[in-house]
Amino acid sequence: MIEIITPGFYSSVQDKGRFGYRSAGVGCCGAMDSQALAIGNAALGNTPDAAAIEFTLGGFEIEAKSDITICLAGAPVDAQVDGKPIFRWWLQTVLKGQRLKAGRCQSGMRVYLCVLGGIEVPLVLGSRSTDLKGQFGGVEGRLLKRGDQLSIGTNPKGGNATSIGISPRGFPDLWRDLNETPTLRFVPASEWGDLDANNQAEFLTSDWQITPASNRVGYRLSGPELRPETPREMLSHGILPGTIQLPPSGQPVVQLMDANTAGGYPKLGKIIDADLPVLAQIPLGETIRFQSCTIEEATTAQDRQHLQTESIRRLMTMAHGRCQREIN
Repeated sequence: MIEIITPGFYSSVQDKGRFGYRSAGVGCCGAMDSQALAIGNAALGNTPDAAAIEFTLGGFEIEAKSDITICLAGAPVDAQVDGKPIFRWWLQTVLKGQRLKAGRCQSGMRVYLCVLGGIEVPLVLGSRSTDLKGQFGGVEGRLLKRGDQLSIGTNPKGGNATSIGISPRGFPDLWRDLNETPTLRFVPASEWGDLDANNQAEFLTSDWQITPASNRVGYRLSGPELRPETPREMLSHGILPGTIQLPPSGQPVVQLMDANTAGGYPKLGKIIDADLPVLAQIPLGETIRFQSCTIEEATTAQDRQHLQTESIRRLMTMAHGRCQREIN
């Protein structure tokens, strides 16, 4: 069990998301940086659906109420256990009574506290993710607060070795500068053709700033004003995380993990799933760029991402086994 001493900002329990209920108006929620969560769980030997704590911008402190094994994933953050520095992508034992304290993220936006066995909160519609709009999942459907005590699940297949982790030499992209302006790939929607050539060129060549009016629901972008040649009147229709909408203001909005399941604004396209974790780590006020791609390219990128996670899982499983043999 762990106790929240300082919750930080916008902190919640999240797993890989809640699926199959969009027709009932229930969004997926889940980790904004799904790849960081997947890798943290893989490093520990957790099942892919294990829940973790998503901290925004760092600045949190927890106390272990029992011995736990953790892995910090996602954004780089200055973290210590009872004053001793620990590192992301690395397994660390936190003994009963010890405190893990983290400052603000050095770059990026979101850091995940993954724990061997996962955060144990009740399943709601097949997921432990917090749905803040619906006020269910996670801990009472709300953000974490001081004094919350979270149970840890059991995972008999998980490793218990520490002092092992993911090397920047083997996986350099996990150690990249998260504040660099990324180019996000998107698959154009049918309404993309409503923009004339000049508007399309502006969308593809401009730096789009993520405004402060952004959160887990969606990122509002600021840049050149885009105007379709022929404005459309559209009925509400299904949308997914990564959908790029164009409201009457002419400033795009990217729908994210806590977004509604339907909307009526025209869609420029959808950011591919493989690039949503990149977007999740871009701080508010920074800029992004866009590049169109095909569905085939999107599928290839997602397959490559899954392959990376499974490679890490295999390597860490081997490392756990080697450490266990040395102990015995």
